[in-house]
Amino acid sequence: MPLLEVADLRVTLHTSRGPADALRGVSFAIDRGDTVGLIGESGCGKSITALALMGLLPEGARVAGSIRLDERELVGLREAELCRLRGRRLGMVFQEPMTALNPLHTVGRQIAEPLRGHLGLNPREARTRALQLLERVRVPQAARRLDAYPHQLSGGQRQRVVIAIALACGPDLLIADEPTTALDVTVQREVLDLIAELVAERGMGLLFISHNLALMARSVRRLMVMYGGIVAESGPTASVFERLAHPYTRALFASRPRLGLARGTRLPTIPGRVPELADLPVGCPFAERCERADDACRAALPPALPVASGHVARCIHMYGAHESASEAVHA
Repeated sequence: MPLLEVADLRVTLHTSRGPADALRGVSFAIDRGDTVGLIGESGCGKSITALALMGLLPEGARVAGSIRLDERELVGLREAELCRLRGRRLGMVFQEPMTALNPLHTVGRQIAEPLRGHLGLNPREARTRALQLLERVRVPQAARRLDAYPHQLSGGQRQRVVIAIALACGPDLLIADEPTTALDVTVQREVLDLIAELVAERGMGLLFISHNLALMARSVRRLMVMYGGIVAESGPTASVFERLAHPYTRALFASRPRLGLARGTRLPTIPGRVPELADLPVGCPFAERCERADDACRAALPPALPVASGHVARCIHMYGAHESASEAVHA
């Protein structure tokens, strides 16, 4: 059985304009040692998916469907039960470490907190283990950093501290939400290599959330492309990048920066913008920005149709295998 199994997950948020469907029937599974990526523009539902898994949705959010961790249903669990899972079996690396870390507490204290709360370590044991974790995530001069405050560390060091906290109790599932956004390219690679090494070493499942296609290509085995609260396309990463079956996936790929472009070349852009949650249409959420859309696309949400082995796309006008990705990008 999968470590994590999500089935028909639906999340409705309360907004100033009324109820808004943030997730509309999201389904996927993650095995132990598996690496799954979630990609899409801001506002597509990536972070809401992560928060739903962690039980950290905004107050008043309604959740339907199923989230099962080792066969245990998480939807509907009381907050006290969720607290016992967070940090112990579910770890999360948040997007911005300066907001994830408490500025009033030292790094050592913040790493020690889950160790004391979940594993029952005494203060001395927790501090020793915190030092080991800082050394494991390669924070320089780790012994000195234990008593440092977050503002005294660099961005890369803070991100490593957040990873140390997420991994402190050896969780079964690690969720990394844009863990390298504020880092330079060199530190990005170091952090991603560290996460990959730890996932392989501990046999954890990894859900990696990003908007960077290049990072996804080398970081995850399977890929899900989100748009408008649905998974528009999903499958093995190599297959998704080779086929680019959904028009949205293809548009994302075409708009990425590439080496070798002449100076002053304008990158292709996707016309329009991501619809507001309160304005999502009944049909395909990408229809108003898609050159292939017709009345059928706008009338109902397309089903998930097969593209290749383990690879599906929710599009009735998807690109075929004969329409290569390179041809579409350079058209």
